[in-house]
Parts: sequence; structure tokens; C-alpha cells
Amino acid sequence: MEWLSAENIVAVGTAVLGIAASAGMVWYERRVPRRRRVGYRVQMDNPIGDDVRSGRANRRFGLLLFDFDGAPDMSDATLVLLRIENDGSLGIDRDDYTSPELHGLTAVFTDRTVRGVSVTQPTDTGHLMDHFTAERGFGYEGNTLRIPRVPLNKGDHFKLLVLLSGGDVGRDIRIVGGIKEGEVHPNRSATPDDKPPLFSRASRLITIMLTLSVVTLAAIVVARDDTPPPIGCAKGRLTVTGSTAFEPVMREVAKKYEEDCAGSTITVDAHGSTAGIRELAATGAAAKGSPALVALSDGPKPADMPELRENRVALSVFTLVVNDDVGVRDLSIEDVRRLYRGEITNWRRLGGRSLPVHLVSRDANSGTRQVFQRHVLGRGEMANSSVDCVHKDDPTAPVIRCELDSTDQVLTEVAELPGAIGYSELNLAARAKGLHVLDLDGDAPSVDAIEHGHSTYPYREIEYAYTYGQPPADSLASSFLTYLSRGNGQDIVRTHGHVPCWTPEGMKLCA
Repeated sequence: MEWLSAENIVAVGTAVLGIAASAGMVWYERRVPRRRRVGYRVQMDNPIGDDVRSGRANRRFGLLLFDFDGAPDMSDATLVLLRIENDGSLGIDRDDYTSPELHGLTAVFTDRTVRGVSVTQPTDTGHLMDHFTAERGFGYEGNTLRIPRVPLNKGDHFKLLVLLSGGDVGRDIRIVGGIKEGEVHPNRSATPDDKPPLFSRASRLITIMLTLSVVTLAAIVVARDDTPPPIGCAKGRLTVTGSTAFEPVMREVAKKYEEDCAGSTITVDAHGSTAGIRELAATGAAAKGSPALVALSDGPKPADMPELRENRVALSVFTLVVNDDVGVRDLSIEDVRRLYRGEITNWRRLGGRSLPVHLVSRDANSGTRQVFQRHVLGRGEMANSSVDCVHKDDPTAPVIRCELDSTDQVLTEVAELPGAIGYSELNLAARAKGLHVLDLDGDAPSVDAIEHGHSTYPYREIEYAYTYGQPPADSLASSFLTYLSRGNGQDIVRTHGHVPCWTPEGMKLCA
């Protein structure tokens, strides 16, 4: 489905997340009751006496409160700075404290004894000092410090500097008490005047997720290839059949067309030029119209098929190939004809090694074979005399000759069988191992030489693409042929060693 793309999924996900976050905030504001909260944190817990059991280094110079060295029970004195703040969403009054005692909160210092306390507050909350009196419960005893019912507006705070003895720094410190419709809770550790974060953890998480979504969407949009598809793209299914020599070209062109034109599926099913043309004729006749089928042929169609419409695609160059053990590099056309008439049975008669001749040919459906017969032999090949290309099934035959179904099979057999000779499309033969191409009458098979008019090499032919009648202009068959002949397919045709017919040089050669 076209809408199911990466950018659409990210865009929809971002929108859904944004809507959900907004709805969640509205729900939270309207449905979640506002709460009163008193938070506290220990901002300092340091030793100031000489008996530092905690192991912390302690150096004092000058007058620090008084000389703890001589004070009874103060050699292990410590100072603790407590910050108590209203970090809720509502203000706190005196009546909001739920303690049954006169005071509102109690600070408990584990294993230590309170010796003194000093109260500090910001300059704009000086009125809070009036609440820290003995009449309102302010005082200490043992390891507890009684904190009065101090009214705190939202965001207000005060600090208590507590002098302690009798225990190590770092021991548990907690504040207990109750708040109507609220809670008393420890806050995270912070620097002395650090403020609570502006946004909650949920708000920060939502912001990060939205930001990542937007950045991902932007990256997809920027990186997306917006190059428009080739003009005339069509959707649907198409089958390409025919020439096995041209099959590698067709497979690559089909793959590239599918990439450039979404919604198209092209199947390449090559099994010979003649077989492909016959299949096209039969399918078109049965359909009584132009089917989604294109047939490639090494050479023109038979004259008795006027219903087939031709499209000249490329000039293909073919070559004879021999096994590397033969030792021959150049043959005259007359010598080739003598070989294929069975007049030469051993390569030593042509200056090669003493090896029996094996003729490895294509079957009767092959366009490559037909081109070979038209342009080199001038006649048809002799009868088939071997099934496996090695043993002679017809004892009356002068030489062993076999027929195979594809160009690849011919190249493989020639490379493995000493004394073998066959024929192939040039580009496929040039890449094969165990064999080499033959010059004809001293003329090497060369696409460049033929394209630029420097060679009269005969074993070449036009590659045709046939349709049954004229396919509709908006059909996949019509679009694919345009792509192959005049579009991006021309580059692929040239890469595989063929001359496209729609280049200036190709138009002359394909005329």
C-alpha cells in the first residue's frame, strides 16, 4: 500500500503522540487533584570536631563557634543543613499540618544528639521567622528537632543549620509529620540553592519523544529520493521471453524498471528466440489482442507472422569460441564452413593440437544459431549426432555434434570438453573461463570497432523486441519497450556489450 511509507508512519505517530500528550495534560489538570507537598533535603552534613570517626579530613582555623577540643562531648560534633520547602501545587497553612502536637514536623537524626539550631530563610520570606518560637513548639531534645507549623506559599522554603554530636556524618536523617491532602517526602540531592526542575519527568519524556519523532521525520524527508520516475511508468505484470543471449540484459533492465516504476512486476523467462516468438504468436491469437508479453529475438521474425510488431533494440555481436586446449586463434570463414560440414575432424589440420573436433551447437529455437547460419555458414548445420557431446550416437556421422538449450550451457560445455567449438553472444563469451574467442578472417569480434565503422566482422545481428500488434500506449508492455529502447535501459544495454539502436551510431547499424 502506497500510504504505508516510513515518513507517513512517523508523521502519523508524531501526530498521535502530540494529541495524546495534549489530551493527557488536559485530563491531568482537570481530573488529578492538586496536592500539598513538603519536601526536604540534606544540603550539608560535615564534621567540625577533632574526633572524625567518619574518616573525613577536618581542618579548622581561627574562631569557629568555640573550641571543640575542650568542650565536653563535642569532639565528634557535626553540622547539618536542612532545606524544607513547599514543592507542591498549593500553599500550606498552619492548619494543614495534621500532627496532634503543638509543632508540625519532627526531624530525627539517627545516633546523634541535637546541641543547637539556627534558622535561615530568604530575604523575601522574613515573616517566617516569627513562627520559630518555643511557644509554637520550636525546640529540640535528644536526637529530635521539633519544627513549628510554618505556613509556606508555593515555592517558599527555609533552612535549619543544626549542631549535632555523638555520631558519624552520613547517618540517616528524616523528617516525619503529616499534611492534609498531601505528603512530606525527601527530595533529590541538590546544591544549596538549586531549584526544582521547571518541567516534570513526564513532561521532559514527552518533549524528548516528540523531538525525536520530528527529527526522524525531517531526516526521512531530506534523505528521500524525490527524483521523479521515468516518463510513462506503468503498473501491472509483464513477461519477457525469447533470446537467452539477451537474457542478462533483460533481467537487469526489468529489475531497474521495477525500482523506478513502483507497482510493476516483470518476469524474464528466456528459452530461445524462435520459441519466444511462437509463444507470443500463440498467446496473442488466443487472447485476440495484445497480451502482456514481449519476445526478444536475435534477428528478424519469420515472414509468415505479420501480426507481430517489431521494435529494434540493439546490435548484438556474436563469436565462435573454442576450448583453450585447441590452440587455434583465427579461422577463415571457409575453414569454419568445412568444420561444420564435417570435412575436418581433427584440429591438427588447421594448425592446432591433435584433438578430435566436437561441434557444440544450440537447438533449433536459438536465434544465435540462426544468426550463425545466416551470416557465417550460409546454410543450416548438419544433423545432431550426440546427446552428451562426448560419444557419437550416429556412427555414420563424420564428427560429433550436439545441441544444448542455452548460451550458458554451450559455454560451459566448450570450456570443459577438449577439442570443442561453439558460438555465443560476445560479452558472455569474453567473461567465460577455459575457452577463448576466435577471429574470423583476421577480423576480431569487437563492439567498439563495429560501432565506429572500423570492422566488417560478419557474425552480428540486430536484437528485436516483438509484441503482438500494437499494445496500448498506457500499457506496461509499451512503457517497458520505451524504457528499454529510449530510456534508462539504453545504459544497461551498452554495459552488457551491445550497441543501442537509438544512439547516432546505433541508428546507422540497425537501419
